[in-house]
Amino acid sequence: MVCSLCTLRRHGVERGFNGKTYPRLAKIVLSATLTQDPSKLSQFDLHHPLLLTSGHERYKLPEGLKSYIVIYEPKLKSSYLISLLQELRGEKCIVFVSSKKPPRKLNSLLESLVDLPFKICGYSSLQHQSVRRKTLKAFIEGKIDVLVASDVLARGIDVVGVRNVINYDKPAHTKTYIHRAGRTARAGHAGCCFTLLRKEEVRRFKKILHKADNHSFDMHTVPADSIECIRSTCSSAQ
Repeated sequence: MVCSLCTLRRHGVERGFNGKTYPRLAKIVLSATLTQDPSKLSQFDLHHPLLLTSGHERYKLPEGLKSYIVIYEPKLKSSYLISLLQELRGEKCIVFVSSKKPPRKLNSLLESLVDLPFKICGYSSLQHQSVRRKTLKAFIEGKIDVLVASDVLARGIDVVGVRNVINYDKPAHTKTYIHRAGRTARAGHAGCCFTLLRKEEVRRFKKILHKADNHSFDMHTVPADSIECIRSTCSSAQ
């Protein structure tokens, strides 16, 4: 958090305004992953800014967040996702895919599986703003249970009641994980963040969690019989 708090007193003198007229405007910039790039911070035009942090670490995850890793077998990634969604029993959930490609293919696959006990919809920056607004409204109202979204949904949007976040595509950077995971476990509530990985990706992902001040995670196992049951359905749908 960066502040130009004009009324902050140090030794009885307002910092930076001794003998000067105090400005009426106080700017407060809040972020879970605030940049430390001076060229970017200068764009805020802050006068004698103060940096206030919630701890010693640069990044901070919600206290009520539990992180899980799901190891999937090659070519069965979508099956693992569907099995996980079924296990979560329709709890409000956001499935994040890489922002470099639209979630249309995955969303189409999920929508083609008509027997799923929850409503799914896609959310992408490629959609018209009015479409995104309508979709988000339906998600907030509980008419949609699962959103398959690009990273356009990872920042600046607060949806009450999101119990789970699933990283279908692994986050490439710590900031991305912070913002995605931050869609759940908000305002003191509990939440879970699942990340689908291949075995060889686990070591690098642990480094991302470490930078995010998250040194503990659990391995979540998807039942093999559930994967086998979904496998044939996914193959025919694709």
